[in-house]
Amino acid sequence: MTTTDWTLVRVLRDRRAALCLAAVMVSGFGTSALWLASGVWVKDLTGSNGLAALCLPAMWAPALAGPALGTLADRVRRGPLLIGANLLLAALLPILFTVGSPGRVWLLYAVLFVYGATGAVEDAAQSALVATAVDQRLLGDFNGLRMTANEGMKLLAPLAGAGLYTAYGGPFVALLDAATFLLAAGLYALLRVREDKPRRPGGSWRERTAEGARHLWFHPRLRPLVPAGGATMLLTGVNGALVYAVVDGLGRAPAYAGVLYAVQGAGSVVTGLASGTALRRLGGRRFAACGIALTAVGVALRAIPSDPVALAGSAAIGAGLPCVLIAALTAVQRGTPEELLGRAAATANTLLFAPNVVGLAAGAALVGAVGLPLLLALLGLGLLGTSLPLFQNAASAERAAVRSPSDANPA
Repeated sequence: MTTTDWTLVRVLRDRRAALCLAAVMVSGFGTSALWLASGVWVKDLTGSNGLAALCLPAMWAPALAGPALGTLADRVRRGPLLIGANLLLAALLPILFTVGSPGRVWLLYAVLFVYGATGAVEDAAQSALVATAVDQRLLGDFNGLRMTANEGMKLLAPLAGAGLYTAYGGPFVALLDAATFLLAAGLYALLRVREDKPRRPGGSWRERTAEGARHLWFHPRLRPLVPAGGATMLLTGVNGALVYAVVDGLGRAPAYAGVLYAVQGAGSVVTGLASGTALRRLGGRRFAACGIALTAVGVALRAIPSDPVALAGSAAIGAGLPCVLIAALTAVQRGTPEELLGRAAATANTLLFAPNVVGLAAGAALVGAVGLPLLLALLGLGLLGTSLPLFQNAASAERAAVRSPSDANPA
């Protein structure tokens, strides 16, 4: 493999791809910092674990309305929408300087909810803009690096947010987040992308919202990938809820979960860096299927009470899980008409990531009711079963992609 084949080099050599990636990184850093600090902030103000735990649902609940919120990304030009969304969040977050007592905690929840709703619109617009701004041949590389950046931010930003919160308090974490959104808005403003004025869509708002879901369902290459990604996220959500039970089985203190998460994050970084090349060589379905199968192995390995095996399992999960997400999101960008891309991307995001929350809740309920080795083995089998249809149909999907003039690479 030559240097020009490396995902990072390929993306950074493209000015528009590099700008989009930088915007994702800086806004993701602020989001991850605030995510941790908001819960600690509420805990300090109220002393309630339950109220602190509500911060995460307040931020992510609007994602369930992603298909509806994504319609906005198809009504206006995506570049100005992204600039406006980032400026809105930058202006909104300083309101949190007024949250200094338990009676003002409701305001923090309200800001987090608006934050999440704006983020859902921004994610849809960003996916659509990237599909226009970035060379089609680079989309797999870009999405892999975006996944790598998100994982990296999850490792670094919470530590920075916790340190800033300890030193100066929650409002200054919000100020840091606002600064990252200002920087992201500036980066999007530097993009030079020609966007035609969107046509005024016909039909009712509900009909326009449903068009994204219909496109995903009837498209021959998207229909298998997106549900497989949602099923994978559901099962790995259950697995995620078992991490402390796994740590107990190893005879370790709860803090050891941080080691497993760090190793898993490292595995995701490796996959993100190699994703572009892997997508080109394997095709989307085979790449996704290999990743799900590797995740199945990693989950099953956690049933063995051994530190080296548990670490290997975490690395396998980290390396395997992003594959189906990268493949699905790249296929949506390549296989969706521009005028529908905001709605399709938002619907895909909801179908891919909402099941993870359901899985976490199910795992919390199952962890005490089913033996851990049996539960992990069943999850592994479920993941393996999810991968098999993708393996079986990969060859026919690739032949169809070669015949299609709209895709440069198989989905």
